[in-house]
Amino acid sequence: MDEKKARAVLAATHVAGAAREAELLALGENAVFAVGDVVVKVGRDAELLDRARRELAVARWLAEAGVPAVRAAEPEPLLVEGHPVTVWHRLADAVRPAAAEDLAVLLRSVHALPPPSFTLPPRDLLGGVERWLRLAGDAIDAADAAYLRERRDGYAAAAAALTPRLPPGPVHGDALPRNVHIGPDGPVLVDLETFSHDLREHDLVVMALSLDRYGLPGGDYDAFTQAYGWDVRAWEGCSVLRGARETASCAWVAQHAPGNPGARAEFARRVASLRDGDETVRWHAF
Repeated sequence: MDEKKARAVLAATHVAGAAREAELLALGENAVFAVGDVVVKVGRDAELLDRARRELAVARWLAEAGVPAVRAAEPEPLLVEGHPVTVWHRLADAVRPAAAEDLAVLLRSVHALPPPSFTLPPRDLLGGVERWLRLAGDAIDAADAAYLRERRDGYAAAAAALTPRLPPGPVHGDALPRNVHIGPDGPVLVDLETFSHDLREHDLVVMALSLDRYGLPGGDYDAFTQAYGWDVRAWEGCSVLRGARETASCAWVAQHAPGNPGARAEFARRVASLRDGDETVRWHAF
């Protein structure tokens, strides 16, 4: 889904002034638009409708639990021209960038929660790989796609056999500082669509991978582990979850390859580093 298509879907919604005033904030798994005092998320395809429903349920649950998080402006998703659409209250402008320790404090709050009354799925980290590779089509090498499928299967089996150090429970699923907004009242958790019930270590491996692959400064990582109270790298299962996330992150970029030369180049970089077993190759955020 490109920006033109996302704007067409947005224009077909009931949100006042959507077609005229929308500011594109992000374009990835969802197109995210700011429209007046709300934010509208347009999902890539109808397969994401159930996830949109669950994200809204998670927002209600976090509000009831007192966890600072983005709040929904409408209780149910729309399905517009085959795309799930959700509407959210727009947050006040950020007063500063989110730091690693801000994320750690919010994760501690989430990880202290008992499960909600509705069912959270397992963290299906590798579940999107097939769809992302399918969307990539002929824009990526068929051998690279086959390699990622094989890698996915191996890591899925290894992850299922892990013994956690922390008690399993609710997790954010994509725990990065970019998913924390620092408003006038403090840190707020955003992007709730990957909330799951699984190993708490899933949320901590994300930052370890950021240190290794995306250039997160060592001091920032240390601040994260100090604020959370534990370093996941001390756990023998860390490399398995890290490898699974690398596989998913590589395939995620592939879906953008058909219309984006930069995505094709980044995909090639990532696959090559995985094939070579070179964990020192820097990946670029995309």
